[in-house]
Amino acid sequence: MSEVIRLLPDNIANQIAAGEVIQRPASVVKELIENAVDAGANNIELHIKDAGKTSIQIIDDGKGMSEMDARMSFERHATSKISTAADLFTLTTKGFRGEALASIAAIAHVEMDTVEEGQQIGTKIQIAGSKINSQEPSSRAKGTCISVKNLFFNVPARRNFLKSDNVETKHILEEFNRIALTHPEIGFVFSHNSNVVHNLDGAGLRKRIVDLFGRNFNDKLVPIEEETDIVKVKGFIVKPEFSRKTRGEQYFFVNNRFFKDSYFNHAVVAGYDNLVPPKHFPSYFIYLDVPSNTLDVNVHPTKTEVKFEDGRSIYSIIRSTVKLALGKYNIAPSLDFEMESQFDLSLEQQNSPIRQPEIKVDETFNPFKSSSSATSSSTASGFSGSQNFSNPANSGGAKSFNSLKPNKEEWEDYYKITEEAEEEISTPKDEAEINYEEPLKSSSNKIQLHRNLLLIQVKSGAMLVHINRANERILYDELMERFMLSPIAAQQLMFPYEYNLISTQKLEWDNNTSTLKRLGFEWDWQNNTLVLSSIPSMLEVEYVTQCLDGIIEKITHEELDKGELVHELILSLSAAATNNRSKLLSEEEMNYLIDRLFQSEQHQYSPSGKKILNTISIDELNNFLS
Repeated sequence: MSEVIRLLPDNIANQIAAGEVIQRPASVVKELIENAVDAGANNIELHIKDAGKTSIQIIDDGKGMSEMDARMSFERHATSKISTAADLFTLTTKGFRGEALASIAAIAHVEMDTVEEGQQIGTKIQIAGSKINSQEPSSRAKGTCISVKNLFFNVPARRNFLKSDNVETKHILEEFNRIALTHPEIGFVFSHNSNVVHNLDGAGLRKRIVDLFGRNFNDKLVPIEEETDIVKVKGFIVKPEFSRKTRGEQYFFVNNRFFKDSYFNHAVVAGYDNLVPPKHFPSYFIYLDVPSNTLDVNVHPTKTEVKFEDGRSIYSIIRSTVKLALGKYNIAPSLDFEMESQFDLSLEQQNSPIRQPEIKVDETFNPFKSSSSATSSSTASGFSGSQNFSNPANSGGAKSFNSLKPNKEEWEDYYKITEEAEEEISTPKDEAEINYEEPLKSSSNKIQLHRNLLLIQVKSGAMLVHINRANERILYDELMERFMLSPIAAQQLMFPYEYNLISTQKLEWDNNTSTLKRLGFEWDWQNNTLVLSSIPSMLEVEYVTQCLDGIIEKITHEELDKGELVHELILSLSAAATNNRSKLLSEEEMNYLIDRLFQSEQHQYSPSGKKILNTISIDELNNFLS
């Protein structure tokens, strides 16, 4: 039998390895920026075109490489980070497997230009499909410049499975943010299609968070810090009132390496202790520092999954640290065990002398004797059964206990009063005199309750309608129908409306320009400030911020196709346009609202899924009074 097992050629083996390491353009960005960080760079630039599909360029001012190292870096399992198996348990660098450059070069056109520190002449290498096309001397400043073009040029199936430019750009931004948050001391520049997205100077962690996610984040952050023998915890959590319905900024780092862990995420949520509304998610930036020998980062090719030796203890520490921080900054109630156990006394009480309490006993008190006033009040009420016994010494003239007994006439009066009272309680009015419809006559069969509820009499009982949600459903259906046919009408603003965005949000806004203009928005840019000149006609100016907040939330944190995006944007617009619109309605307005609502096929639920109306049967109404 002939041998059928053989070694794969290097180019095929590299393509297989690339399938594990390089999943999309964001994977290339991650690997190359991490290499620049490991090279000791103080400034790193990232420039991409067409979401990285056409070009990815990384420029750093790190140590650079010699001619031999530059050539060896493209070989599989060639690395300067480890030399023995024991080094895997004391890792302090990002990359260590030696597969990144070899995998990238197997599926793209790569050009590397590097100059070693202290040298004038460097090396430029051009490689495509694992094949070196040229290697020649070069001259540039200290550091390395790597350009990756035509990603997946020789793996068309993988290229066809890439998402749209918007989605791929979001993934690149996420990888960039993770590394920028890990190393706030390094300056970063990020541009997409020659438009600068981020220009970050080296700074502290808090400023880096604010630079990445906006100035309004500064007031939302709560610092956390705890140091134990097992783990050191530091970073920031976001105040519970700023939690969101989507998973936004949730970052865990261990030993300056980003990782994902649902177990520790549960610890953070548990630390908020019901301060976050249901189906809302808090944001956090938590940094863990553990001994290297208690951590295994060699779990997943992308190194986003790690294993801890004592995960349960770290869970408890994270939870208590979050809870302590919320209590320390008066965001959540907490117990202060260091407070002295003393009474809070007024200033007058604190200065008064201390007196020993005394117990006084009235030796002349007789519970079987009563004052004349108590007797007269008791007999006047027909011997109610509750006597006010008092000290005879304090009464005007004591009577005996037997004198409290009422006479025959008083007993007859007592029963007469009681029977009349019982008759008033037990005997109802004539049913003809009770008009249950009387409160409903003010507006036919409809009543407006607390401005935002509508009570309607129906044959089966009563129907309760939420006015705001009904308006939201009506406006949503109208806008969706109008949007499909033509742009939504816009109203020009007398004074431009300014709304501040961060670079990431500005990029997402520009990516959805055509959709937003069809919604009725017109704008100009002043740096990262959105200057609106017109807004949708049904939107009041005081609710523009709420509408924009909802739109930015959708386009920034959710991956939606075009149809879903239109639904979410119109949902945000209709919710803001009908916000707090409740007013006293006339009978005609009530009838119009109900007629328009029942013309909708989805009249029972608002576009956001909340219930609009509920019917209460006659039996249920009667049960309320049983």
